[in-house]
Amino acid sequence: MANWLVKTEPDAYSLADLKREGTTRWDGIRNYQARNFMRDDMQVGDRVFIYHSSCKVPAVVGIAEVVKAAYPDPAQFDVSSKYFDEKATEDKPRWVCVDIAYRSTLTKPVTLKQIKADEAITELALKKSGRLSVMPVTDADWQQIISLAQ
Repeated sequence: MANWLVKTEPDAYSLADLKREGTTRWDGIRNYQARNFMRDDMQVGDRVFIYHSSCKVPAVVGIAEVVKAAYPDPAQFDVSSKYFDEKATEDKPRWVCVDIAYRSTLTKPVTLKQIKADEAITELALKKSGRLSVMPVTDADWQQIISLAQ
């Protein structure tokens, strides 16, 4: 089992939306490295931190679980979607998505400021560059973030 962090803008799709829906397709990822993580490494049963970005207080706010491994993102074929990709074909899709399910809300959000200040969090890409929308989380960093949420 692996650990992940996925970013979402809460105005577009929040942890509360995931909690209400129970399960969702995590789609619209248009970064090759993030796509490769989803396609090559994300597996059913993996744990996922939900991170609210582009908001007043960016923070890890909850936990989800991968419930369906990578499959072609249908939005890439939909001409009316903002995620349409004219180079993608059914035979050669360029983008993937996974399905995730809500598992819990953290007792306290763990802010980006806390993460950046915590010397025990050493490998998290969010701390280093912050640009990736899907990133792996080491077991040690996962446990440290959980401890900060309590």
